[in-house]
Amino acid sequence: MTLRRRSGAGGTPPTTRSSSTPGSGGARAIGGVAAEVTDYSIATPIVTGTARWFRDSADLVAFREGGGRRRRRRHSFEYARYGNPTVEVLEDKISAMEKAEATIVTSSGMNAIVATLLAVVPPGGHVVATTDCYSEARAFIRDRLSKMGIRTTFVDLDDMEALQSVLDQGNVTMFYADSLTNPHLKCVDVRRVAELCHQRGALVCIDSTLASPINQKPLTLGADVVLHSHHQNAAYMIIRGLKTMALRVEAQNRTALRVARLLERHPKVERVNYPWLESSPWHGVARKQMTGAGGVISFEVASDMRGAMRFVDALELPFIATSLGGCESLVQQPAIMSYWGKSEAEKTENGIKDNLVRFSFGIEKFEDLKDDILQALEKI
Repeated sequence: MTLRRRSGAGGTPPTTRSSSTPGSGGARAIGGVAAEVTDYSIATPIVTGTARWFRDSADLVAFREGGGRRRRRRHSFEYARYGNPTVEVLEDKISAMEKAEATIVTSSGMNAIVATLLAVVPPGGHVVATTDCYSEARAFIRDRLSKMGIRTTFVDLDDMEALQSVLDQGNVTMFYADSLTNPHLKCVDVRRVAELCHQRGALVCIDSTLASPINQKPLTLGADVVLHSHHQNAAYMIIRGLKTMALRVEAQNRTALRVARLLERHPKVERVNYPWLESSPWHGVARKQMTGAGGVISFEVASDMRGAMRFVDALELPFIATSLGGCESLVQQPAIMSYWGKSEAEKTENGIKDNLVRFSFGIEKFEDLKDDILQALEKI
């Protein structure tokens, strides 16, 4: 999903039609869609038709001229290639949540990433990305963009001097980063990065998937584009999920923080990555620009790969799977999941240790998760 920042005085996004409190999904995430789109239905209808008819030639001409009943934000719904009423409702809701001018919903997160880069960065342009952005995005930037005549540079997320040095050389089109990062949960100081980039005419694109619009709104901090990767659900299912998203994310925030604090004190855990912990080097930035740190944590057990595997296999509640943000808890070892087949050099460069475990919390009771994690740690 790709969002564009509203342009207002001083680069500050103007007030949107929805009202929301910090951490909330916004009024329009729950309701408030245009009656002409939903036919006055409380639940957004599922529109599956391909072609839309016009009452008469005058109606068609009015539509072409951009007026009349059928006027829409884009080309309207003349044909499914140009838009769909259900999808547009979802796009409007996400725009309200992110305080954005516009949203484009695509078939996948990677599709949104590629579409953004190809639409914004021309041949001869220059993309600066962080070394620990999403691995598939990093591979596309590194391996594909150069074949299109686009220069690429990677900098450490917290190395502002390196970013400033690259910007000073000129011709940077876009800065691209994840915040939060996966799986180490690092934070980009979006406001500071935006100030540096905009002084040199560069756009800022933030992948905010792990944070979600409930916990972080990068556009209000100065970013120009925000990306989110959802899942395979159709638009109407995502719309339905948005109604309870704030409740679920806030529950995941609470559980993740409680478990992170528990693990931080456990003798069989060497390190915990979660920016809401006071011990995290990203704590200050996270507290400044987020209302919660999300439902994903990662940690290193006091063992080797086999010990980490024994821990994961002993867990009874979570599924061993990739992904995040659902109602079910998920667990994985990045070394044998997302980084399987990667070279040791690449794993070392990205901090992927054999004993690293990533946990994505669902909405199970904290006490049940706590008991399960503690018994599994005893198997190491």
